[in-house]
Amino acid sequence: MNPSFDRLRVVLDQARNEIGKVIIGQDAVIRDALITIFAGQHALIEGVPGVAKTLLVRTLARVMGTEFGRIQFTPDLMPADVTGTNMFNFQRNEFTLVKGPLFTSFLLADEINRAPAKTQSALLQAMQERRVTIDRQTHALPADFTVFATQNPVEYEGTYPLPEAQRDRFMLKIAMGYPGAEDEIELARRTLGAVSPEQMLDAGEVRAVIGPDDRDAVRAGLREVAVLDDLLAYAVELVRTTRSHESVLVGAGPRAVQSLLLAARVHAVIDGRDFVTPDDLRTMVPSVLSHRMVLRPEFEIEGLEVLDVLDRLVEEVPVPR
Repeated sequence: MNPSFDRLRVVLDQARNEIGKVIIGQDAVIRDALITIFAGQHALIEGVPGVAKTLLVRTLARVMGTEFGRIQFTPDLMPADVTGTNMFNFQRNEFTLVKGPLFTSFLLADEINRAPAKTQSALLQAMQERRVTIDRQTHALPADFTVFATQNPVEYEGTYPLPEAQRDRFMLKIAMGYPGAEDEIELARRTLGAVSPEQMLDAGEVRAVIGPDDRDAVRAGLREVAVLDDLLAYAVELVRTTRSHESVLVGAGPRAVQSLLLAARVHAVIDGRDFVTPDDLRTMVPSVLSHRMVLRPEFEIEGLEVLDVLDRLVEEVPVPR
């Protein structure tokens, strides 16, 4: 194996250890978050209140050692509140750009479905092109600009569902559920300790272990991860099958193939391999495809869920040998 992959695993292990100091019992969530970062993409985190969605993103920013910004989405939030605007400077007798919170390296879009579609769409250009246009002038964002957006899957009153174009720009949807009983006991124990998990960031007990050079090295190493042609065809077939299933109204598009392959490549490195296997692809299917599919109403009424459909599709598509 290329020696650079040893460095990749060390960096990833250090990151997981630091995040694990704060986020307890969410190993798969931490894995998917790191996959998103090292693939250079964005993620949507979905979970009920109190499972540490916001804390996870704050911890990720600390571990990455990067500039951090946060937007609390509300129904009265306007696009200019996100992007910024040009204000007239009377002293200079000219317009000056007042940058919004979008101008950062790592953005937490908290409760993104609380804002109307017009405000949500202010993120589209930034997420796709890492640029933002204000008053017909285009401004570049950092090359590693990353969005982690959170939403509550239970409370829908006063919310605005994300449009399909917006959802498709999130590489993964990370489902953040309740921790197990033992992990919740450990959380309770730490809460009564000298420093609770929420206080660890302010206390400086979480280190920045991923610098710009590390991110660049990991992403460069990922390009050397082997993906055989059979697996390319397998990934395409997994996505195409979502468009023809009887229960699916809208299937995943071509961008889903790209996301599936990128995610599987990072997953392979996390598992200590410099080549992708069918299991890497199968593991990432729920996170990559679940938010890109819409079921037919008659099947939803019967209680069928997207994850159930994906389980069936994964079993139906032949695995390359």
